[in-house]
Amino acid sequence: MSNLEAEINSKEKLFLEEISTLKNINDLNTIKDVYLKKYMRVLYSNLKTVKDLEEKKNLGKIINDFKKLLELKISETEDRFSLKTTSSEYDFTIRKDSIKLGSGHPLIKLYKKIEEILISMGFSVVQGPEVELDKYNFEMLNMPSHHPARDMQDTFYITAPNVLLRSHTSSVQIRTMLEKSPPIQIISPGTVYRVDDIDPQHTPMFYQVEGLMVAEGISFANLKAVLITLLKEVFGESIEVRFRPTYYPYTEPSAAIDMSCTECGKRGCRTCGYSGWITVLGSGMVHPNVLEGVGYDSSKYSGFAFGLGLNRLALIYYGLGEIRKLYENDISLWDQI
Repeated sequence: MSNLEAEINSKEKLFLEEISTLKNINDLNTIKDVYLKKYMRVLYSNLKTVKDLEEKKNLGKIINDFKKLLELKISETEDRFSLKTTSSEYDFTIRKDSIKLGSGHPLIKLYKKIEEILISMGFSVVQGPEVELDKYNFEMLNMPSHHPARDMQDTFYITAPNVLLRSHTSSVQIRTMLEKSPPIQIISPGTVYRVDDIDPQHTPMFYQVEGLMVAEGISFANLKAVLITLLKEVFGESIEVRFRPTYYPYTEPSAAIDMSCTECGKRGCRTCGYSGWITVLGSGMVHPNVLEGVGYDSSKYSGFAFGLGLNRLALIYYGLGEIRKLYENDISLWDQI
């Protein structure tokens, strides 16, 4: 037996003694460092100095067998400590009635309700980037660089004039139409950004859900049917819905959708500005320029688009006084609504 083989046998006995008496995972990490890293490097270095090929082959096998033993015992000990930690610190059979479960965020709850309704009507969910190009956020939505509607957006530019934080999720609709041919029936939920001061009704970052339907024979009647159904499913059959002519550069004709105030029942209150009505959606038939811009034949295809601010809708749905409450970590409020 060579000196190196005798040394390995001696080290093996010492290792087995040491690892059998370990008390914690820190001691195991020390053993692992001493044997698997430092000592194995020494052994392989000594093996290189052996000249006799037969002896070198025999020692190489002994060293590899020793390494496998080290790895096996260390792995078994790691499993033992892991099992001990789990069983000693946690007893999953104990029942504790006072455990307080978390609650979903109000915005997520409301969005899931809206998503479920629209999916039941045949819409699918599509998402896109929040850092967007001017081309998709403005130009292809019938808003060239000189268009005054851009001032309404109050945009955050990253690299002016081309890279920006999207000011609406309509950019997702453009990207979808560029990739797919009609028929298209999608909603595009997500975060949008506009330069706004924080007050009870505004924040510079908020959430939108926009919808798009393009196919042959789509009319304003289809738009009305979808949106009236959506609002009545969310707020109840008793609400009234009206459509007011308005202007959006990417739809023509365009309509703002009002619903009867859920707080006062159209009698007039602070929530509705004493008008009895609350504006909840923007909508319209997709402008022919938008359809042609994505390569659709506007004489063959038509469509409608709509968009709602989820935060504003949540204020009405939950009866909150101001939008800032949706961003506060008041868990007691989440339990109430």
